[in-house]
Amino acid sequence: MKKESIYKEATGKVPIRMTNDYLFKVLLQKNEIVLTELISSLLFTESSKVRNVQVTNPIIPGETINDKTVVLDVNVNFNDGERINLEIQVINNNNWEDRSTYYACRNYTKLGKGHGYSEMKPVYQIGLVDFTPVLAHPKFYSRYRLSEIEDHYVYTEKLTIGTVDLTNIALATENDKAYNIDKWASLFKAETWEDIKMLAEKYEAIDEAATTLYQLSGDERIRQQCEARDKYEMDQRDIENRLKKQAETIDQQAETIEKMAKRIAELEANQK
Repeated sequence: MKKESIYKEATGKVPIRMTNDYLFKVLLQKNEIVLTELISSLLFTESSKVRNVQVTNPIIPGETINDKTVVLDVNVNFNDGERINLEIQVINNNNWEDRSTYYACRNYTKLGKGHGYSEMKPVYQIGLVDFTPVLAHPKFYSRYRLSEIEDHYVYTEKLTIGTVDLTNIALATENDKAYNIDKWASLFKAETWEDIKMLAEKYEAIDEAATTLYQLSGDERIRQQCEARDKYEMDQRDIENRLKKQAETIDQQAETIEKMAKRIAELEANQK
């Protein structure tokens, strides 16, 4: 059976979407071609310049994980010492800036024993998120480096933090599109096989990813773990929504009490 025929007959909704962090991790550690192509896109470089990729924190596909404590990021060594940490995040805990900075710094401090500071290789922290981390600065693909505050001179190019906002694909720049980052984002957001097939026709790496996605979707153990992650995230969203409503109720009650207090003060003043 030819590779292109594996998923081409599939129709309707995709059973597991690529925003599922368990699927995201398993697919990238299972398919080196997809991992290499995704990294090269995010770094605005050719795939031939991303060599010797190795996932340093793999999991056993289908193995049960602790939903409450595990972080399903994908930590990768490549080019003999460079490191990139990839993470998919769909729940906005309003701490993305701090979280991404922490992961980037944690990776950056992994200097091998016996090596000097000048030997440190570039480190990249890239998050693909299903929300806008900074509402005041909406952008599809943001990249940050340490720079001088006034004239913006880059202090070092060895530490980069990036965020792909999956809700703002329409804001992709021409450079983003030239390196197919918008197509990757569309793959993560795709809900049907028809959507994925259209993307695969435009970009061969998506065809590669779709093949592995189809294979993983047929593995009952992996599907169970993905469903467990989806349930956990739904529960987290429910908790977040309930806390938000409670906070709104408390604010409304405080406002009502403040108005009542002012009204009582006015009535007392009029009686004097």
